[in-house]
Amino acid sequence: MLRKTAIWKLLAAGLIVQSGAVLAQTPPAQTAPSQAPPKLERIEEGSDTPITITPRREQRNKIVERRDGGQVKEVKVTTGGSTYTMKGAGPATASTNNSEGAGSTLRPPQWQILEFDLSKRKQSEREAEATAAAAAAPPALVPPPPPPPAAK
Repeated sequence: MLRKTAIWKLLAAGLIVQSGAVLAQTPPAQTAPSQAPPKLERIEEGSDTPITITPRREQRNKIVERRDGGQVKEVKVTTGGSTYTMKGAGPATASTNNSEGAGSTLRPPQWQILEFDLSKRKQSEREAEATAAAAAAPPALVPPPPPPPAAK
């Protein structure tokens, strides 16, 4: 008997909770709309801030394909600040048959990140030294080439 009373108590508590939720969802009593029209505000013509239209930038997406004999060897894609390269897979093996649905002939993409040219400063120093040496040295005297032999 104890079990039945506990079940009835739980059932009653659940019904009370549900009825509270139903009462919470009822809308408040509505008042009749007033007969006076709503107050309107006058809007000044023109605005305080000017409208600026920026010109559309050229397309930032760039795809370069390199083909050899009709097969794609390399695809280089540049979008926004990201650049990645997909290279073609090697030659087809005997087990791969086009009728089997081999899929793409491209390997997974390789992103180019954190590329630094550490030798750029050294290279620019060498070029500066070479131009300084070329400007300091007098031009070398090179004799003109001999005339071609006469045709017989």
